[in-house]
Amino acid sequence: MKILLKNATILDPSSPFHSSQQDILIKDSHIADIKQHINDTDNTKVIEHENLHVSKGWFDSGVSFGEPGYDERETLDNGLSVAASSGFTKILLNPDIIPIPDSNATISHLIKMGQKKTTSLYPIGALTEKGEGKQLASLYDMHIAGAKAFGNFNETIINPNELKIALDYLQTFGGIVQSYPIDKKLCENGQIHEGEISVKLGLKGIPSISESVPLARDIQILEYTEGKIHIPYVSTEKSVDLIRQAKKK
Repeated sequence: MKILLKNATILDPSSPFHSSQQDILIKDSHIADIKQHINDTDNTKVIEHENLHVSKGWFDSGVSFGEPGYDERETLDNGLSVAASSGFTKILLNPDIIPIPDSNATISHLIKMGQKKTTSLYPIGALTEKGEGKQLASLYDMHIAGAKAFGNFNETIINPNELKIALDYLQTFGGIVQSYPIDKKLCENGQIHEGEISVKLGLKGIPSISESVPLARDIQILEYTEGKIHIPYVSTEKSVDLIRQAKKK
């Protein structure tokens, strides 16, 4: 099977072809040739579109589908098909499903369900049993099964000692903690970012410190343990500054 992409703009800063228009010949799922003009059209599927762009496969570090538990929201099969059509070759699956993936068996089951797809699926394991924030889950067993990170989806790690222990323990096999920095007491009943717009609209604001305060705590614990942490999302300038400073350290 041969596929010829005509006049494709290549987006890859590490490639000598970056930002240039080239023909790309693919044979048996491998790139066989890249140059400005390729005329190998015998038994070849030719793809030519205006404004065609080609890049390396994309990676999404936090995807929510639904299956198992919320199949009406989206199945794994459909979610992975959409991901592939959108250019994503690898995704991390959030642990917001039922049962909560907190064991070797649940992680193994998810990986098995995602096999033989264009997009590779890597589950995020729950940091604590059932995601309840009380007892650390079997992190090493999930790592052996294929989990790539550990966190309680959309839940802040309330107990700082739990985060410290997890960051220490995960270093034994290079594991990563996902931490969601949001103080629910500081942002209680908040609707939009606190500021001039929230006042004008009469909506209860969410102060930026509700994100930056727990984030600053997590970064200090990270610095103490020298582990690995991933912040799935931030929404304030202060949070970005904290992360930038931590990266420099």
